[in-house]
Amino acid sequence: MILYPAIDLKDGACVRLLKGDMNTATTFNSDPADQVRRFLAAGCTWLHVVDLDGAFAGKSVNAAAVEMIVEAAAEVPVQLGGGIRDEAGIEYWLSRGVRRVILGTVALRDPELVKRACGRWPGRIVVGIDARQGKVAVTGWSETSSMKALDLALKFEKSGVAAIVYTDIDRDGVLAGPNVEATVDLAYHLTTPVIASGGVSSLADLKELKKHEDSGIAGVICGRSLYDGRIKLAEAVKLLQGEASA
Repeated sequence: MILYPAIDLKDGACVRLLKGDMNTATTFNSDPADQVRRFLAAGCTWLHVVDLDGAFAGKSVNAAAVEMIVEAAAEVPVQLGGGIRDEAGIEYWLSRGVRRVILGTVALRDPELVKRACGRWPGRIVVGIDARQGKVAVTGWSETSSMKALDLALKFEKSGVAAIVYTDIDRDGVLAGPNVEATVDLAYHLTTPVIASGGVSSLADLKELKKHEDSGIAGVICGRSLYDGRIKLAEAVKLLQGEASA
């Protein structure tokens, strides 16, 4: 299981939000490249980056910061989401060193675009499904649809999506523990690997997710708990790689 340290960008800085509310942003590092180096030193093997401003604007806003992150990451792959809603945007970032692009809002609004992208860039398209009480939220989580998370995920089962990032918005940033039940249920119904996101606050949370790896949970994203020291990244990586006792 892969541990994905999260770098969420607002106004060029690394921040964390509470339940996706931009008014709750806490800045943890004003230098994204420095944050990347810290994560790399602790042994991360992937980076999860979100352009929060871009998610609301519908286009990339923190491009300069993302480029700094990709450069600093060197050989460690980066997956990027936030405001990427057309093939031109996908191509732009994949051509600039981003390993995988995460499509969220457009996955709900134009699933055929996602399927075309999967065919054009095999293994490099991830679908981000952010749910509030089981229903998909889009546009930086500011709009909640009537679509159930599982129903949206099933649309892409045979499309070649590399992974589904599933975020429980009500758990995000509040350190209340992940919604293990909902994440496991989603993973069991899919052949596409699922990456858990939202609420991870301790190694115990990671151990619980690790127990359900066979259900199809292939990774977990950690944000605030890494920044405030509740989880030591090096320990978390070892745990999820099976190098520590559960």
